[in-house]
Amino acid sequence: MFSQFLIQVTTPLAADSAKVAEAAAALSPEAILEKAPSNISEFKSLPWADIFHGMVSQVVTFCFHLPIALVVFYVGKFVINKLYSVFKVILQRRNVDLSLSSFLLSLLRITLMFILVVAVVGILGIETSSFIALFASAGVAVGMALSGTLQNFAGGVLILLLKPYKVGDYIEHDGLKGFVKEIQIFHTIITTYSNDRIVIPNGGLSTGVVNNFSSEKYHRLEWKVSVAYGADVDKARKVILQILADDQRLITQPEKVASCGVQPPAVAVDELSSSDVVLVVRAWVATPDYWPAKYAIAEQLYKELPKHGLEFPFPQLDVNLKK
Repeated sequence: MFSQFLIQVTTPLAADSAKVAEAAAALSPEAILEKAPSNISEFKSLPWADIFHGMVSQVVTFCFHLPIALVVFYVGKFVINKLYSVFKVILQRRNVDLSLSSFLLSLLRITLMFILVVAVVGILGIETSSFIALFASAGVAVGMALSGTLQNFAGGVLILLLKPYKVGDYIEHDGLKGFVKEIQIFHTIITTYSNDRIVIPNGGLSTGVVNNFSSEKYHRLEWKVSVAYGADVDKARKVILQILADDQRLITQPEKVASCGVQPPAVAVDELSSSDVVLVVRAWVATPDYWPAKYAIAEQLYKELPKHGLEFPFPQLDVNLKK
């Protein structure tokens, strides 16, 4: 019985060992070489000398064309800069709008640089048709990825066509204020009063709210003046109107008011607060004189009103004590 049991146990083990030995023999180098496909002989019979000669020939040709391509690139870049300068002078002499001028110059530079790159690639021996096709397909992919950039380009075109602002205007967009310095293909550059340079994408400018302070010839100035309770309001009005009339920058004469289509200077009671009477002062001024006149009149009000007995009140609080 025991011997039969040993035979039953050892027989499968021996079979497995035989399978392992056959697999090892099949993976031996000799077996692999014996079973190798016939194309190894074909691989050995390839014309390696011709292939090596062709590779060397291509490398020599590339090394010969590379200096020529570099020379063409730098010469072409020099020519592009000269054409850019000449075109810029032509636009200035023809008094082309600065907004359109900067846009056209930017577009000209990008177009010429693309043509130069294609020419250099052709000199290097790369098929330009396939390169252009590759560039076009890559452009489609990049365009889909950079849809916002295309929106900015379309926004730049709309800005040049509709002209909501131009170079030199003082604008405000999304809390940003400054003078328009350049209108380029994808963005607009503005500079603030403190000479900060701000770059704003054209897409937001073409679809968002833009406040153009320079688009109108005249603007209305407004000041708030506080006088104490008990002060003579009529006297205060008379003094303030005289201060406004003495400033030549403000539009105060009736004939000038009528010709400009604005309202004459006015002083009115705006608010009765807890400690003072608030007067609102309004007058019109030409746009370039807006800030100088605003600051100058505020200083004159501070200096002249106390001379006529019109004091500026301080916040007051009455406290009653009961014994």
